[in-house]
Amino acid sequence: MTYPKNVLISRTDSVGDMVLTLPMATVLKQAFPDMVVGILGTEYTRPVVDACSSVDAFIARDDFLRHEATLKGQSVECIIHVKPEPEIAKRAKQLGIPSRIGTVNRWFHWLTCNRFVRLSRSKSPLHEAQLNLVLLKALGINRAFSLSEIAHLYALQKLAPLPATHADLLQADKFKLILHPKSRGSAREWGLENFAALINSLDPDKFQIFISGTRNEQPDLKPLFGMIDKPVTDISGQMNLAEFMAFIGACDGLVACSTGPVHIAAALHKHALGLYPPIRPLDPGRWGAIGTQARIFVLDKECNACRKDSGACVCMQAIQPMQIKDVLERLKDKSSFELGAIDEGC
Repeated sequence: MTYPKNVLISRTDSVGDMVLTLPMATVLKQAFPDMVVGILGTEYTRPVVDACSSVDAFIARDDFLRHEATLKGQSVECIIHVKPEPEIAKRAKQLGIPSRIGTVNRWFHWLTCNRFVRLSRSKSPLHEAQLNLVLLKALGINRAFSLSEIAHLYALQKLAPLPATHADLLQADKFKLILHPKSRGSAREWGLENFAALINSLDPDKFQIFISGTRNEQPDLKPLFGMIDKPVTDISGQMNLAEFMAFIGACDGLVACSTGPVHIAAALHKHALGLYPPIRPLDPGRWGAIGTQARIFVLDKECNACRKDSGACVCMQAIQPMQIKDVLERLKDKSSFELGAIDEGC
């Protein structure tokens, strides 16, 4: 089998999805050291790609749709449609990319792709990062990857420098903890009340707490500050993504629901505490943060009671702030422990 000189990985959705796609680039580099590996994504996720040492080039989605596509001056020889998107698949065929890899269960791939992988994400028990790697079967990489292996495959080794204005916020003698309460509507949220209870339970002499979020989320975060009686630093809307990644890298831990920041923290080997509902496919089995220091909080049950009502997820609310506090206290004290699933009922 003749392998392409370069490969373009197409993943045009959100930050967390892009983080979980980066291991594909590392695996390709390990298998084919001379291969040029590019990623096709949105401008919003570009800082994630730029920070990955396994990626040689980035192509913005809009540029791909409007212009000729090259990787380090070479014509693209292979594209892998990780996120199936009809417009991207059609454009790849129009550009004459010789090898176009897609899944068999997308009808438009039959019209636009010429190499196929049998893969159904909705019915698979695999994690999203593992499902992405299954697509490499088309290039002869057939083995399964464990979550512990994937934890070492992000290669986020090129973080942007942290601006001095942000670095000056950090107190070296404290556990620097980022709390990211909102999700831009992409996940089941824990609620501001729970985050407030967690903040009020932590010793400010041990923990330095930062509240993060996008500029658009700032109005939704305002009520939180009226619920707390401990000092916090509001960094919401004050950093671009590259700066926020560098800030996460300079801190010790992060608490969030299933959002991009918790995946970034996990990929950077920080203490990433992820909060999840026990509802497939929203559960950690599919979307859990993967990292050497990642920990998952989820009820040990299967629940569909609030599947259709994302605003009333009682399983998320059943995760108690004191459980998170206990873990953080142990991390601060550098005690060794293992965290099992939470066993309270809904």
